[in-house]
Amino acid sequence: MAIMRVGKAEIRVMDLEESVKYYTNVIGLEEMRRSEGRVYLKAWDEFDHHSLILQEADSPGLDHIAFKVENEEDLAKYEKKIEQFGCTLKRVSKGTRIAEGEAIRFELPTGHQVELYHKIERVGTKTGDWNPHPWPDGLRGIAPHRLDHLALTGDDIDTVTRFFTEVLDMFVSEKITTVDGEQMVGSFIYARNGKPHDVAFIKGPDKKMHHVAFYVDNWYDVLKAADILSKNNVQFDVTPTRHGITRGQTTYFFDPSGNRNEAFASGYITYPDFPTITWTEDKIGQGIFYHRRELTESFAKALT
Repeated sequence: MAIMRVGKAEIRVMDLEESVKYYTNVIGLEEMRRSEGRVYLKAWDEFDHHSLILQEADSPGLDHIAFKVENEEDLAKYEKKIEQFGCTLKRVSKGTRIAEGEAIRFELPTGHQVELYHKIERVGTKTGDWNPHPWPDGLRGIAPHRLDHLALTGDDIDTVTRFFTEVLDMFVSEKITTVDGEQMVGSFIYARNGKPHDVAFIKGPDKKMHHVAFYVDNWYDVLKAADILSKNNVQFDVTPTRHGITRGQTTYFFDPSGNRNEAFASGYITYPDFPTITWTEDKIGQGIFYHRRELTESFAKALT
């Protein structure tokens, strides 16, 4: 198990202070540190120093997504495989960002920037790891357990999926194909960690981000998240519903810069021998929104 999970993401925001207020008070993340133009945050149930970096920028979107590997030696192994696949790659020096060790950075066939890393400062949680209570006091907002996954868009879903499975040794839990089965238009990719997905790709423009998802426990917590969002006048994209794909419960909404967020709950458990589930494009509405059975225009087109 070399790649353990999606570990962190850096997203671009246009008003840094407004975004910090949103991600700490509404989402409920904890601000850890600051550097020039960046703020580092974590969810209450995460042990590493941060999982989300806000980068002040002129436009919203994704700077990079990063996956944590099991050992430092895994970086050299993947560096070779990534170069053999033909992706542009470089080393990121230790200390380039706060609390982070060395990483490798490369560009996907879809144009997204990805990093692999192992070393990051481990700060623990307020519940601790010695006879811990189920949750800490003083939680704010939605208070998700963790960064769960990202969804990205790109033109060549077949090649980017092949990269994750053949080069990064990850797996496809579900895929969406054209009705004739000839072309893949969506894939949901996971490491060996039991989650339905760590990253998803949907056919669309290269280099774009669809959403950043945070994990909450259950359907009640999704409803509670929606109440908190409405109380704070946050713009919704999709009110609480269920996915057919992953079987998760969900609500979608936008941060102050227009980056789409998701509160995601439940979903099934994957195993190394989990078979890939296939949806056809004519049923994608039911796959994404099981109750509504059709996509909204904003869900398909609002990208950053």
